Amino acid sequence: MSNYPAPPRRRLRAFAFDPGRSTRLDTAAINEVTIPVRWETDLSPGPVGEYLEVVDVDPASNRLYRPVDLNDPHLLAQDGLAPSLGTPQFHQQMIYAVAMTTIERFEEALGRRALWAAGRYVGADGRTKYVEFVQRLRVYPHALREANAYYSPAKKALLFGYFPAAPARRDGALPGGLVFTCLSHDVVAHETTHALLDGMHRRFAEPSNPDVLAFHEAFADLVALFQHFSFPEALRHQIARTRGDLGAESLLAQLAQEFGRAAGGHGALRDALGGPSDDGRWRPRRPDPHALERALEPHDRGSVLVAAVFGAFVAIYRERTARLVRIATGGSGILPEGALPHDLVDALADQAAKAASHLLRMCIRALDYCPPVDVTFGEYLRALITADRDLVPDDAHGYRVALVESFRAWGIYPDGVRSLSEEALLWRAPRGEEADAIRRALGDAEAIRERFVPDWGLRTDREAVSDAANEACEEVNKALMSGPHYDAAEALGLTLRPDAPGSISRSSYWSRTHPNSPALEIHAVRPARRVAPSGEIHTDLVAVATQRRFGFFDSDRQAAADAGTMKDVEEQADFVFRAGATLLIDLATGRPRYLIGKRIDDDARLDRQRRYLRDRFNPALQGVYFGARSAADPAPEPFALLHRAAPSP
Repeated sequence: MSNYPAPPRRRLRAFAFDPGRSTRLDTAAINEVTIPVRWETDLSPGPVGEYLEVVDVDPASNRLYRPVDLNDPHLLAQDGLAPSLGTPQFHQQMIYAVAMTTIERFEEALGRRALWAAGRYVGADGRTKYVEFVQRLRVYPHALREANAYYSPAKKALLFGYFPAAPARRDGALPGGLVFTCLSHDVVAHETTHALLDGMHRRFAEPSNPDVLAFHEAFADLVALFQHFSFPEALRHQIARTRGDLGAESLLAQLAQEFGRAAGGHGALRDALGGPSDDGRWRPRRPDPHALERALEPHDRGSVLVAAVFGAFVAIYRERTARLVRIATGGSGILPEGALPHDLVDALADQAAKAASHLLRMCIRALDYCPPVDVTFGEYLRALITADRDLVPDDAHGYRVALVESFRAWGIYPDGVRSLSEEALLWRAPRGEEADAIRRALGDAEAIRERFVPDWGLRTDREAVSDAANEACEEVNKALMSGPHYDAAEALGLTLRPDAPGSISRSSYWSRTHPNSPALEIHAVRPARRVAPSGEIHTDLVAVATQRRFGFFDSDRQAAADAGTMKDVEEQADFVFRAGATLLIDLATGRPRYLIGKRIDDDARLDRQRRYLRDRFNPALQGVYFGARSAADPAPEPFALLHRAAPSP
């Protein structure tokens, strides 16, 4: 036992982008970064820590690689292993460093511990449901010999592949050279984000509309992109190279450059701002209000959301740096020929890093303001605006204005609003009768704090956090069912009435005391803690409730299921239609502040989902994408197929 306090950070070396950038003279000096990772006292070889367990098994080669020991004094003295393409232990080190950094970004933005999606299964009786705490996400650096990497919801694991590069093209990729996806900073951050998002919103992996899987992909891309701006040397280098124009071609806006080239493309796997034209030259991508009408594949569609958010970032950066450029140019705003002064580069880089950091926090915080099912891009815009307005009422730097303007330029509009003003985009508070019904069910502020608020601090044991959160979910369920509180459920867009349509799933747990009552699932009860620029701490309780209804492609069969004349509805159903609500409650007053949801009795939305699933997917893919009907019948691997089918750049 050491007599000295543990250091706050463990410094680990990694590639800033991917190994290929270290073999190019113009980027070799910036491609090695040292990442300050939160110190884990109990970190063991693997590395195996509180959140991650790196397991380096290579099934294709029948190899088990020796795990790296990041507590070795020699490694501690030199910031870990030096970047190396051929050293499996460096692969383990880098994947751990990048994934832990991504986790920390989420915890800083949300003010609480990150939890992985729970393991869910049923007992031998086919009825009793169990929820299992998943402490560590397993990470396999060499799991696949293919050009793929994905998050597995079933295994609670990240699986990274490696593959030989395609024949050489004009970009100079080594033909047949091995490409390891675990050495791409972007790929690791992207896949870790999928896992973190699944831990918060597990129904976002079910494509009930064209935006759902696209949102998963776009959000993961945005987190990876904005992490580029946390590397000071790379940021200054790219600002100097582009002469301060972040709207020009830049590594900062590109994802997985080596992966894209090695897979046979002309450049990066995806580019937020542009891409190669027919002559091979990079061209900026202009905002297209009709892009979503043409984009159906999730990556293509997600790229529109990425372009909208990143376009807003570029606009904010230009606005924040215009004064610096005017000062540097004597008021003309026109930079002279030649290299930019170092001081100006540093000042521009500082503004870019601040804007990127703030937008990343905005993107993550908005997750607490999204509906729990069937999310759309327009609803995410409303979540972005509401979450930021909650924390920063005065939009002095125009972040919210820039987002609205960019979303409009790309044709992304929310339903149900009469204008794109900030006030119109804010989520609504429950109306008087709705708020009263919710408060009658849940109690006053003191009762809510005593019954439903789990201890979810950044220093609390994560398993204790999970247990407390599950208990809070059970308490909310009991509170709603104790009446049962029909009016409170209806305020949430759900139903507890026995005479509800027969296609709505029934509760086996409450069957004795509440015969034929629809099942109500409380997905999450968690605090949302945020620190305002003034230093004031805001804390809300976020409660997420959902229900499921069984859908049929044939309208007559749907009518029979709704009327209760069909037997074995669950077994005969073609798909699952979900509804739910996210409720934010002010813990100081007990007042419901926002109610964000989708109604279970929305037959128009049911019909839209029916048409989308029937027309978009062939029968072979329906079982992969439509999601599970029960805990005993988990969905297969949606991200494995989704990433394998990603379009070539």
